[in-house]
Amino acid sequence: MKRFGILLLLLVAALAGAAWAEGAFPSIELPNISINGEKMSERKQVSTYLQVSFALTTLTLAPYILVMCTAFIRVTITMSFLRQALGTQQVPPTQVLMGLGLFITMYVMAPVGGKMNNNGLQPYLKGDIDQAKFVVEFTTPLRNFMLAQTRDKDLQLFVGLSKQKNLTKRQDVPFYVLCPAYVLSEIKTAFQIGFLLYIPFLVIDMIVSSVLMAMGMFMLSPMTISLPFKLLMFVMIDGWHLIITGLVKSFNIPP
Repeated sequence: MKRFGILLLLLVAALAGAAWAEGAFPSIELPNISINGEKMSERKQVSTYLQVSFALTTLTLAPYILVMCTAFIRVTITMSFLRQALGTQQVPPTQVLMGLGLFITMYVMAPVGGKMNNNGLQPYLKGDIDQAKFVVEFTTPLRNFMLAQTRDKDLQLFVGLSKQKNLTKRQDVPFYVLCPAYVLSEIKTAFQIGFLLYIPFLVIDMIVSSVLMAMGMFMLSPMTISLPFKLLMFVMIDGWHLIITGLVKSFNIPP
């Protein structure tokens, strides 16, 4: 019974292939792509298929590129530290912090995106440069931005781990080495900013705790009393303005 089923399946496949080859089935036409069961004889047509596959793969990796290769890491980690230092639990909500971080990232990365569009995308769409030149011109502004934020120590760490000894300039570092070094540098910078954010709020917590202990109110949580004072201080010094200004200015934007 199993052999009969396999033979039947092979027979159906053979008949379908013959019918497709004879033109019994209509061809499927897509933009610059035709699916008709025939072998591709032109090299350019094969390249088109590869380009479409590469574009679809890039779309699936777009969220990771947005998170790992832009200012999003530093901004979101700093916002999370700020919320913890204030002790407001889930206020602002995570969705609000992520949205704010996304728009600040877009603001910081706007000059880089403009260079990528003007130097790479527009000339390629006009036919002034070929595909290889487009890839170089399109990715160079992003590489320069990442290199400007990456510490030499972190870059040397991953260059040493990759065992590449012929790199003489920072611009020669491959992207697979630059990306983890950039992420590590951004996390370090965000933790340093978070430490500075914690200091004023920690002072308020210590003062409130000392006062409560002096009054013998051991059963009352210091966080409950210190939270209004933290919010008052944050509002009085216009904390959001100071933090966002410091965040944007902390990025080194290449000319």
